[in-house]
Amino acid sequence: MRIAEIAALIGVTSRAVRHYHHVGLLPEPARRPNGYRDYSVRDAILLARIRRLTELGLSLDEVRDVLADDAGRELTEVLGELDADLARQEAEIRARRRRLAELMESPPTADGPLSPGLARFLHSLPAVDSPAAATDRALLVLLDRHAGRGEAAGDRRVGEAEGAGTLYDALHSLATAPETLGLYRRLDELADAPPDDPRIGPLADELSALATDEILAAVPAGDGPSLDGFGDALLAEFGPAQAQVVRRTMESLAERVRGRAS
Repeated sequence: MRIAEIAALIGVTSRAVRHYHHVGLLPEPARRPNGYRDYSVRDAILLARIRRLTELGLSLDEVRDVLADDAGRELTEVLGELDADLARQEAEIRARRRRLAELMESPPTADGPLSPGLARFLHSLPAVDSPAAATDRALLVLLDRHAGRGEAAGDRRVGEAEGAGTLYDALHSLATAPETLGLYRRLDELADAPPDDPRIGPLADELSALATDEILAAVPAGDGPSLDGFGDALLAEFGPAQAQVVRRTMESLAERVRGRAS
C-alpha cells in the first residue's frame, strides 16, 4: 500500500502518517524501486492502534510507552492514569460551574465578578467618599479573588473561601454602623501627619475594639491579620501616621486571634 492508501484505510491523513514516522511512532517501511513507501498489513495494524490510543486522549509520548517492548508501561496502566486525570478535570469543571452559578446570582457590582458573600456585603454598604474606606474595599476584593482562585482549582483554599463568606456576614453590622464612618474620617485626617502623631494610639485602639468576638470567630482557623509580605505592601498605600494606625490595629487583632486559638 502507498501512504495515501494506508491513511485512507485507517482514517487518518497522509500528513499524520508522516508525522508518526518523524516522531518515531511508526517505523518507515521499505521503499519500492520507484521511491514510494510500501506499507504492509502489519503497518496498518500498528497505525490503527496509534489512532485508537490518540483518540482516547493519550499524548504521543504515552502512545510510545504503550507501543514499547516489555520495558514499557502496560496499556491498562496508562489508561488508568488517563481516567484519573479526566476525573480531576471533571471535579475542577464542576467547581468552576458552581462558582459561575453563584456569581450569576450575585448582585452586580462595579468591582467585577465577586464571591456571593462579598458581593452582598459591598452591595449593602452606604456610598462614602472616604479614601481609607475605598482602600479597605479594594483590599477585600483582592483577597476575595485570591480565595476564589483556590476554590475554582479545588485546592485547600476552598475552606478559606467559605470562611470568608461567613466573615463578610459578620462584618456587615460593623461596616454599616455610623461610628465606623467616623473612624474612617479620622484615619483620612492623618494622611499627611507624622508617624508620631498623638492621635495614632487612640484611633488604633478604637478600630481594634470594633472587631467583636463574632467577627474574630469568623476568621478562618490559622489565619488572621498579618504584616508579612502583603501586609507590608498594604501599609505602603497609607501615609506614615495612617500606616502606624493600621499596623497597630492589625497587631492587636492578630494577638486577639492567637489568644482565642490557644
